[in-house]
Amino acid sequence: MYPPELVKPMQLELENAGFTSLHTAKEVEQAIAKEGTTLVVVNSVCGCAAGTCRPGAVASLQFDKIPNNLVTVFAGVDTEATGKAREFMVPFPPSSPAIALFKDGALVHMLERHHIEGRPAEVIASNLAAAYEEYCN
Repeated sequence: MYPPELVKPMQLELENAGFTSLHTAKEVEQAIAKEGTTLVVVNSVCGCAAGTCRPGAVASLQFDKIPNNLVTVFAGVDTEATGKAREFMVPFPPSSPAIALFKDGALVHMLERHHIEGRPAEVIASNLAAAYEEYCN
């Protein structure tokens, strides 16, 4: 849906912070099934993804406790992977951007677009840090 040259810098922002981009449903299934905690960022081209979601997710990794696995799917680009990730996020409706924390394959924390949009990156990072404190070793 979006040209690769447009989304590449947005993908690299998370990849450079240690996230693995997932492109298939199978990759998503394998990532979420991993033991421990897995953070899934549903990336997007929108302004709130650029202004708060990606910076907040990256800033959240500066705390003592962080997830074991960091992955991302790109809405409108990784259609198959995004669809599969959203299946794991039920009962929450599809949202992009979004950030989900899984522990041993179970969804334990979710930030939907309405939790991200209009909030500073620091608030997103603090919210995630509180979830990491509770669920990450």
